[in-house]
Amino acid sequence: MTTPCIITVAITGSVPTKKDNPAVPITVAEQVESTQAAFEAGASLAHCHVRNDDGTTTSDPERFGRLVEGLRKHCPGMIIQLSTGGRSGTGHERGGMLPLRPDMASLSTGSCNFPTRVYENSPELVDWLASEMITYGVKPEIEAFDLSMIFQAVKMEKDGKIKGPLHVQFVMGVKNAMPVDKETFDYYVRTLKRLAPDATWTGAGIGKGQLELNRWSLEAGGHCRTGLEDNIRWDASGKLAPSNAALVKRVADLCAEYNRRPATTAEARQLLKLAA
Repeated sequence: MTTPCIITVAITGSVPTKKDNPAVPITVAEQVESTQAAFEAGASLAHCHVRNDDGTTTSDPERFGRLVEGLRKHCPGMIIQLSTGGRSGTGHERGGMLPLRPDMASLSTGSCNFPTRVYENSPELVDWLASEMITYGVKPEIEAFDLSMIFQAVKMEKDGKIKGPLHVQFVMGVKNAMPVDKETFDYYVRTLKRLAPDATWTGAGIGKGQLELNRWSLEAGGHCRTGLEDNIRWDASGKLAPSNAALVKRVADLCAEYNRRPATTAEARQLLKLAA
């Protein structure tokens, strides 16, 4: 019997541009269209950033609101996860979209180095974002860029700052942060199982590590993330990925090799303990 895999599509992010890959959706209308195609290809969760019309990053709640409205209309039942990431804003503006009550939002529980800057998440900001998520009934996805962030998330759950069960994403391949390394990945999986046996998890590989993390996650019983936010290329030849939907379909097709199948939206919501 096959077991379901939640496929997350990270549609846009804060870094890729149309100059990098013309398929990167920038406007809200493009994002809705791209997400709908990915939804139809097998994605049950959308991880969302928004951009200004000129492509620059923003945390504008109005734009997030239009995106959420479009996704709820065109991707019924799909889990909507909004980013509180630090490339799109600073301080409390990073949580300005949480009153929209998306199903989920990203939450990094510590700081780390990024390619050209420090990804700063102070204890005060982390606690505030977590409290806002509790206030608005938003489930956090813990973005673990290193091992300490897993331990901190577990502590926050025990202290009542995060409502469990935890859902953790192991992010590997960001330059200057944790590289794509199988022994470390396996240790992450074991550590989370030891510290939070009821937690769920997703593997996210950045750049050329995307497909590798997809395979490791399927094999280990976790869930998968793909999409143009993390990787604009199709393979090592440098060929550009044709779309978010194509990247999702590749993971969906891989599932059978590991006795897995893409989760339906109902299954994904049940696995993540989200309202139907």
